[in-house]
Amino acid sequence: MYLGIDLGTSEVKALVIDENGDIVTSHSAPLTIQRPHPHWSEQSPQAWWEATDYLMSTLKEKCEQHWSAIKAVGLSGQMHGAVLLDESDNVIRPAILWNDTRSAQECAELEEMAPELHAVAGNLAMPGFTAPKLLWVRRHEPENFKRIDSVLLPKDYLRLRMTGKKISDMSDAAGTLWLDVARRDWSDSLLAKCGLSRRYMPELVEGCDASATLAPEIAARWGLNPSVVVAGGGGDNAVSAIGVGAVNPGDAFISLGTSGVLFVVNEAYRPAPASAVHAFCHVLPNRWHQMSVMLSAASCLQWFCRLVGVTETALLEEVAQLSEQEKAEAPMFLPYLSGERTPHNDPNAKGIFHGLTHASSRATMGYAVLEGVSFGLADGLRVLQESGTHIEQCSLVGGGARSPFWAQLLADVLNMPIVTHKGGETGGALGAARLACLAAGKDLASVCRKPEIYQSWSPRAQQHAALMKRYAHFTSLYLNDLNYRTF
Repeated sequence: MYLGIDLGTSEVKALVIDENGDIVTSHSAPLTIQRPHPHWSEQSPQAWWEATDYLMSTLKEKCEQHWSAIKAVGLSGQMHGAVLLDESDNVIRPAILWNDTRSAQECAELEEMAPELHAVAGNLAMPGFTAPKLLWVRRHEPENFKRIDSVLLPKDYLRLRMTGKKISDMSDAAGTLWLDVARRDWSDSLLAKCGLSRRYMPELVEGCDASATLAPEIAARWGLNPSVVVAGGGGDNAVSAIGVGAVNPGDAFISLGTSGVLFVVNEAYRPAPASAVHAFCHVLPNRWHQMSVMLSAASCLQWFCRLVGVTETALLEEVAQLSEQEKAEAPMFLPYLSGERTPHNDPNAKGIFHGLTHASSRATMGYAVLEGVSFGLADGLRVLQESGTHIEQCSLVGGGARSPFWAQLLADVLNMPIVTHKGGETGGALGAARLACLAAGKDLASVCRKPEIYQSWSPRAQQHAALMKRYAHFTSLYLNDLNYRTF
């Protein structure tokens, strides 16, 4: 038996799989985000730990007869978050999250002071990454900065509480802007630019390797053997790739969660920072991956549903009843509720509804939201293709994968087959459990097979042609808004 824990932004999810890789049980616990000021996004690391502790007691009750057979634990986590600890490992301030955009000025400064950044870290300096957050703390909270004894990523804080060890993996560390991504090691030069050194950083292991064992007091609390191994784990998208079997070059998936990600496995380190494409280490040795990332995806749908007072299920049913003519005349929506990464790298981008009339309904506006997020992913596919990356088919994971309508819309917009897998909504947690299997000694081929396809959608030529006309309008709206903001 193997346990996977996925620390997301809106929830912590955990599941147990058996020796055959089948899911035995799963459960989740919600999280909330604090936004005390514009551009801020924070969470309490203690809340992550309390949710995880609750899940362990819940899962133990749900599979009491199997619980003691767990051999290893895998970790998946939201990337880029800055967890700052003092010399006693106390949390200094709330964690600054991946979708926090306060550090735009620090990004510009980092680009200027570190000309080697793009070649070494493989990415542009963006507010979501960890390094600019530390520069912001150094400038605006100097007393907190002086207290820093170590910097951890979110899932690695859970590991510290579980094992007492400060360890990270290559995939998650690649999202800090402090990793030499080709060499898979910390960059002394980039750390120094932020007033840090290796002393502040966790040790590094590959995501599929063992990192530590459970601390005796935690093992006793959770009713597990202290010999249980904790895998290196990884950033949520790289671990989700393991969950859908995306381990070979060209394997790709779309994640429709709080953010939207188009992920493709590469055979080598292939940075393309000019178009805000992310180039990171995979959780497997000698593999890398590229990502296009939009900051608001399924969260746009959640926001709109809260705004108009309807459930996502009810709204999706209304949208599915729209005629082709109604969709063609629907408003346009720019999904930049938290700024944007790929391809714009624009923390000040704003969400927009354009083209509202008296005929606009809740359903047509809901359609516009789904379409706008899909167009944002099309932006990402375009720049990935321009970097030389070729994708033939995408798996679809995350909460948005539950909507057949959205899956077909993505196939039509991207002009690419889309498939979902059984258990696809558990991608991060399942991938974490699979990493636990690898850390316990199982072989890659047997563990990381692609899950059974649940449904598939093929692109429709007529719908694609019509959507590309609206996509052209979508891209012009962003450019017009950008020109307005810089006027």
